[in-house]
Amino acid sequence: MDRQKMNRISGGLLLVGLGAALVIFLVAQPVVVDPLLGDPMSNKKYLRELRVMGGQGNVLAAEFQDWFAGLWEGRELADTVAVLTIGVVLVFRFVATHPGVPPAAAQDEKTLPPGKS
Repeated sequence: MDRQKMNRISGGLLLVGLGAALVIFLVAQPVVVDPLLGDPMSNKKYLRELRVMGGQGNVLAAEFQDWFAGLWEGRELADTVAVLTIGVVLVFRFVATHPGVPPAAAQDEKTLPPGKS
């Protein structure tokens, strides 16, 4: 793939992804915590019960799950979309600049007699 085409595709991906992240950031409402229940991860009694039932690993798993779920709502979603966009563009550029099999090597494999590789 020539460099100019790769740059145009990368720019388009960045424009669409970061534009979507900006729209999400501007439109997203703040995440509302239920006033009656509150956030269970900030309750010491809840954390103690988690620790008693499953050990410290259970508490860490619950904290990770709470953090990961928070990435997909409100303004945090805009950050997630922006980071994923940059990751996709970097992977695209890496794949575009590192072809799998060079064309000459692929053609040499076709000329070998059957059963010999």
